[in-house]
Amino acid sequence: MSNTNNAVLLLQDGTVFHGKSAGKIGTTTGEICFNTGMTGYQETFTDPSYYGQLLVTTNVHIGNYGIKTTDAESKSMKISGLICRNFTNEFSRQMADISIQEYFEQENMVAISDLDTREIVRHIRDKGAMNAIISSEITDIEELKKLLNQVPDMSGLELASKVSTTAPYFYGNEKATYKVAVLDFGCKKSILDCLVEKDCYLKVFPANTTYEALNEWNPDGYFLSNGPGDPAPMDYAIKTIKSILAANHPTFGICLGHQLLALAMDIPTYKMHNGHRGANHPVINLATKKCEITSQNHGFGVSPEVVRQKSDLVEITHVNLNDDTIEGIRIKNKPAFSVQYHPEAGPGPHDARYLFEDFVALMRK
Repeated sequence: MSNTNNAVLLLQDGTVFHGKSAGKIGTTTGEICFNTGMTGYQETFTDPSYYGQLLVTTNVHIGNYGIKTTDAESKSMKISGLICRNFTNEFSRQMADISIQEYFEQENMVAISDLDTREIVRHIRDKGAMNAIISSEITDIEELKKLLNQVPDMSGLELASKVSTTAPYFYGNEKATYKVAVLDFGCKKSILDCLVEKDCYLKVFPANTTYEALNEWNPDGYFLSNGPGDPAPMDYAIKTIKSILAANHPTFGICLGHQLLALAMDIPTYKMHNGHRGANHPVINLATKKCEITSQNHGFGVSPEVVRQKSDLVEITHVNLNDDTIEGIRIKNKPAFSVQYHPEAGPGPHDARYLFEDFVALMRK
């Protein structure tokens, strides 16, 4: 059964919201962000890119189709906490294994429900991303403020090493045509599945693996995964990617991998006002002039000014139609490209899955 305790959401700017507790009774902190997806809450909860974040879901009902173990994108929930309107314990899907309340209790995850999430999203949209705290055990606002003041800012925070695999592992069919070295900065299972579907055998490496260690396996291509946190402090990864580029290996980056590829080309990244998160973001492919509806989850972006200054080295391939942010780049005279969004789309539309074929085409050459 759901809890009926009162719960509090306090934002860094002092704004307070009162709701009901859901999931585990407790206190949790992180950077608040919102996701506009209508479905796919379980995939979102388990996406390692959300590590360190409190998630606001804009869809009213969360939990209404239950939890199915095989829908997870990683081995555990990666969000720091959930903020929603209706935490719906009764589920309608016959394939579901457990209710959302059981799931949150198993994962020791704190949530708050019965809030006007539209008001919260409008506030974040205006004021920008900020730290917040949820508590269903502490109601004293001054005490919560003291706890919240101890939470580090997301800018400058290196989090990929906290969600990466600690040891290399293999994924897929070892008789596949192509061998791909995956640098795991917080990789989603759907991405690995998409690569396997394209006849790739994967060896997934920890985030801090050196180029020399990656190259010992003699892969046909290199994949730079998604992940959480600020890419700028990830010197270890930038160094590795520079070596991969210098050796002219086929390379494909998604999300954090896209930002790190840009940094390896000396293109800086920046903290966005409130980021892109959802399964309905329009992106134009500048080569085909076609619009793709994309799945996105990122709070940092690649500097548009510097990308354009480096037009002799880098080509812009995709642009966000909502705000003109850079959504894709290709390195000129190198077999390397990346996109800011999630072509595997777990959850979301499959408009951009052709990018996995583009990567295979680079290896085929």
